[in-house]
Amino acid sequence: MLLLTLAATTVPLAGCGYNEVITQDEAVKASWAEVQNQYQRRADLVPNLVKTVKGAANFEQETLQKVVEARSRVGQLNVDSSIVDDPQKLKEFSQAQGQLGSALSRLLVVAEKYPELRATEAFRDLQAQLEGTENRIAVARGRYIESVAQYNRVVLHFPSSIGAQLRNKKERPTFEATAPGADKAPSVEF
Repeated sequence: MLLLTLAATTVPLAGCGYNEVITQDEAVKASWAEVQNQYQRRADLVPNLVKTVKGAANFEQETLQKVVEARSRVGQLNVDSSIVDDPQKLKEFSQAQGQLGSALSRLLVVAEKYPELRATEAFRDLQAQLEGTENRIAVARGRYIESVAQYNRVVLHFPSSIGAQLRNKKERPTFEATAPGADKAPSVEF
């Protein structure tokens, strides 16, 4: 009788996506960890970039200060795996990272005015590392967005939605553009 009861509950659970929900949940967590890894790589580059830029005479201190402040805000965020389930935390994290990215972009644009800075090997190396890291961030975010989409499909589609309810799993938020006007192509004029 016990064997029959066990079989009667196991067979329906196997068909309701009970285990698939966990597989997709773990994929989301793994892809989020890679996003964090790449953002940490960028944050680790910032102090070296700031030191290198400070060496340039008369460099715009306001621009440098904005980079330092944005890096500080990113460092103050308490980020753990629960962020993937909390739309507000994800938004705050994304905004802080967007501010750091924007400050770094501004720093690199302003650095163009300082040929002696651009000529240093340290600055060129850091600039190349930063550009590579920004590409890695974009790839990691893309993979995270895709893993959240797959997870959300499992959580929302029948019959796997039954397994999701049994595991108390709900649809997850994903990244959204945080920069004003990010939904419009920039105009280029010569």
